[in-house]
Amino acid sequence: MKHMIPFLAKDPVVAIVRLQGIIASAGAGVRLSDAGLAPLIEKAFRRGRPRAVALVINSPGGSPAQSSLIAARIRRLSSETGVPVVAFVEDVAASGGYWLAVAADEIYADANSILGSIGVISAGFGLNGLIERYGIERRVYTAGKSKSMLDPFRPENPDDVARLRDLQDQIHDGFIAHVKARRGPKLADDPRLFSGEVWVGERAREMGLIDGIGHIVPVMKERFGKKTRFVTYKQRRPFLSRFGASVVADALSGIEDRAAFARFGL
Repeated sequence: MKHMIPFLAKDPVVAIVRLQGIIASAGAGVRLSDAGLAPLIEKAFRRGRPRAVALVINSPGGSPAQSSLIAARIRRLSSETGVPVVAFVEDVAASGGYWLAVAADEIYADANSILGSIGVISAGFGLNGLIERYGIERRVYTAGKSKSMLDPFRPENPDDVARLRDLQDQIHDGFIAHVKARRGPKLADDPRLFSGEVWVGERAREMGLIDGIGHIVPVMKERFGKKTRFVTYKQRRPFLSRFGASVVADALSGIEDRAAFARFGL
């Protein structure tokens, strides 16, 4: 009750923002996107005068653009409010998940957390042999020779692959610049750091990807006192899915999530 009485000293508050799942602007189930997270992040920084905002991250990555937008929003609000940001990694903060972690001023992880994967990946299928087998003819008409790049129903074109790799290199360069700007001299001088590899716990600390091994409650209470209160902000599942109205979509979303986390043995 003390925090409700204006003339008494209030216990310190730490706002927790849970960032759980795949980073994407759309899709079934809960997805981490700038539009979806914006109200939560705004509340976390501005409501109740928090002493810090703690990001609890468990994400295998996803959209580079959404990762960048979310991270930029966190940095802007931290700058505007003067509230520091501390990230705590659970199972994994890889690829876009690590992009989000680097938005924090400090990063902590469990001894078994997986971090890194500072790289860019694209995947698809080549189905041209399948449609040929069934006598299906693919008809595509474009204005612009690159408009039908990487069509899965046509044989792979080396020029398309070269263009894709150029796009990936540009995104990778931006990812590296973001990590270097945020972690700076903390990073180890190791050529593997930006190769897409991942590291676990203490090894991640040696590489400079995190500041230490630690969990949110003890770390925050050690910093702000034993009476520190925690207020959690997290996305909710879509309204209809809570009543079983999108069973198929939820099932497909679950398969997609499992596949993304399975890349890291989780």
